Amino acid sequence: MTAALQVEGSRFAIVGGASLVGTATAELLLARGAAEVRVLDNFAFAAEDGLAHLRGDPRLRVERCDVRYLPELQRALEGIDGVLHLAALMTISMHQNPWLGIDVNVRGTQNMLEAARVTGARKVVFASSNAVYGYGPQVAGDLVETTPFHAAGASPASALYGASKIIGEQLCRDAVRRHGLRCVTLRYSTVYGERQHGRAANSAFLVEALERIDKGQRPRHVGSATETRHYVYVGDVARANALAFEAPSADVAVNISGPAPAPMLEVLKLLLAAAGSDLEPELVPPPEGGGLLAVGGSFTIDHRQAAEVLGWRPEVDLPEGLRRLVAWHRARSR
Repeated sequence: MTAALQVEGSRFAIVGGASLVGTATAELLLARGAAEVRVLDNFAFAAEDGLAHLRGDPRLRVERCDVRYLPELQRALEGIDGVLHLAALMTISMHQNPWLGIDVNVRGTQNMLEAARVTGARKVVFASSNAVYGYGPQVAGDLVETTPFHAAGASPASALYGASKIIGEQLCRDAVRRHGLRCVTLRYSTVYGERQHGRAANSAFLVEALERIDKGQRPRHVGSATETRHYVYVGDVARANALAFEAPSADVAVNISGPAPAPMLEVLKLLLAAAGSDLEPELVPPPEGGGLLAVGGSFTIDHRQAAEVLGWRPEVDLPEGLRRLVAWHRARSR
């Protein structure tokens, strides 16, 4: 039996859906003819106004729900065909409260899988991360789906976040084998775009840089000149989520990354250009111990398997994506 789930006419739940990726995916699913999109969130890290642009659509339902409580989650998933699981604490929150982070990222994922099984959901898409490859100086070169996890030199919060995503992926694999639940795992690289949040260190970097530029201050990169990031535009991620539901494949994990990585100083130069600023970026030595942003050196997150399995490739390059981010940021600040 095929694992494909067509978007048109189907009912979807986005767990942790008031987020950057959640709001973009809700918009796309509705545009592609979904019968219903149910956004579930406890609104601890996101505001309901992130969904304001979709509020006029009668197919959108927004419900307050916490993944730590299985009966609550099970009620919320009744009648749903596809589940996108985004709910997670990221590096900054994991640094502030690691116990809560483990509870949400691990127990919350297990609760979601159990609720999906009991309510008869046809497919689950699990949002993982390139953090499953780890952090530190050993994370370099081409990161492919079989690259192992490295934690030497990483902050505890970063390593815990990456480990929690590894556990989430394995819980999905276990649900496939134990219950026949159809699951696809997408390993996002650093997501950016409209409705940008600051919950993860690499995302907060862009938010803080924009705030400094608006104040006439030089944006900073704390780290080495050789470090790269592989940013992926949120609209491309939303499209990957939709394709993961419609793909005939299941029990697979693939990278979802942007067209190409960029050195951090180059990212800041592109952001300055998008903002129309003639400031120069500033390189700041990392603190002792590396801090939350110490993720290694120069690396590329290979997304060729996503093309083979999902028919997905990124379409928005970094200069265009940053231009859209700046436009949204300035419209919001008016």
